[in-house]
Amino acid sequence: MLKRALAPLIALGALALFLAAPPATKVSAQTKDEALRVLAFLEKIQAGSREKIKGPSREQDFTESELNSYIAYRIETEHSDIMKILRLKLFEKNRIQGEIFIDLTGQKLPGFLKPQMILYFEGILTAQDGRARVDFQKLFLDSQEVAPLLLDGIIYIASKLGKSDAGSINDWYELPSGIRELRTEPGRLRVYF
Repeated sequence: MLKRALAPLIALGALALFLAAPPATKVSAQTKDEALRVLAFLEKIQAGSREKIKGPSREQDFTESELNSYIAYRIETEHSDIMKILRLKLFEKNRIQGEIFIDLTGQKLPGFLKPQMILYFEGILTAQDGRARVDFQKLFLDSQEVAPLLLDGIIYIASKLGKSDAGSINDWYELPSGIRELRTEPGRLRVYF
């Protein structure tokens, strides 16, 4: 469930955020409040989409902080075993940067992967017709630049550990029901529904 729910958000990610501290185990009250604002919006539009509301698109803006709070809340409440942190930085024209902390401690891994990894990425978010994906332009494992296809390998390993279907960084992911399009600008995400 978490992979499917976060896939469009991962399709929002990219480079060099600030991970100096180890992963948090509890979300703060402020993080929870911001996350609940996003959750309330998603519940509202999903309820509306069941009624098949026709007409012009409406829009809702969320701050980068609200988006990151939502992601942190979902990781915490769904007890993600592999992805411990996902943070995004939003720029104009759907350019995004992100950071993912992955913990594969205790798993059999290929020699080129460490049990704990920090991935930084940069890309362009493409969202249309209720689907989204990221065109990854740069990927760093810790401080070393690697081919974006490495992320496919990590997704494959994580899918086997989680007993789910493997995906690809080139896959399109369904957005939550009712969302038609996403656009970014510096520090903001605009959702069209």
